[in-house]
Amino acid sequence: MSIPQYFDVHTHAHFVAYDTDREEVLRRALDAHTWMVNVGTQKDTSCNAVEIAKKFGDGVYATVGLHPIHTEKSHHDAKELGADQKFTSRGEEFDIAYYTKLAQEDVVVAIGECGLDYYRLSEETKEKQYATLWGHIEVARAVSKPLMIHCRNAFDDLIPFLASERKNIFPENPGIIHFFTGTVAHARALLELGFSFSFGGVTTFTRDYDEAIRFIPLEYILSETDAPYVTPVPFRGKRNEPLYVKYVVEQIAKIRNEDFEKVRSVLVDNALRVFRLA
Repeated sequence: MSIPQYFDVHTHAHFVAYDTDREEVLRRALDAHTWMVNVGTQKDTSCNAVEIAKKFGDGVYATVGLHPIHTEKSHHDAKELGADQKFTSRGEEFDIAYYTKLAQEDVVVAIGECGLDYYRLSEETKEKQYATLWGHIEVARAVSKPLMIHCRNAFDDLIPFLASERKNIFPENPGIIHFFTGTVAHARALLELGFSFSFGGVTTFTRDYDEAIRFIPLEYILSETDAPYVTPVPFRGKRNEPLYVKYVVEQIAKIRNEDFEKVRSVLVDNALRVFRLA
């Protein structure tokens, strides 16, 4: 297995936003020695991520899971499921048996996108999100794979929850806090639990995350695009894609005032370690 130049640890090139040119998008990235993980958000997108990873082989991997916003009929993005959907979200119930079976595929490198999302949240939904996150932890433990965690406006609840489940999470490599938006205090607490942190294109056009990027040890930092969303400068305003992760890596090196080649190499090594691909 060759070693990539860049690693996009969290992208969604399996979403319908790429239905017309997915092959070209993935080939552009792979030709530039950029590997990626397509992250599942519900049953359909998890299955799609697995199938695409099987088709492309080395350099394209998958996660499987249920995004917290999909635990109720509350949100839908046309880039994810398609504009013909008649409801905002199907309100999927997390099926541990289903996801455990799917997670056993060799191309699956993590469990999620799971976590807590308190944006426009009801108390009933909060309880569903807790139960669903616990289910993902059970799947991760069953298949010995790390978690891919989403957290929005919920770090003060997420951290104690993860701490309480510490015995069920692998101590050396519990997973990734994707698109980290927390404070240095949040980062410190999550580091104590062993988590890594991924940053994306937003770092190229706002300084809100600079302090955390400087604080977190480089060995715990990863790069992502979260494509098709949050496109980095110089392509902001256009559809994002895995190839653009290199601009995120450049920005992380700039923020930390560290040698670009060193940062690039360490971030790739971090991804290979977290996903057990080394």
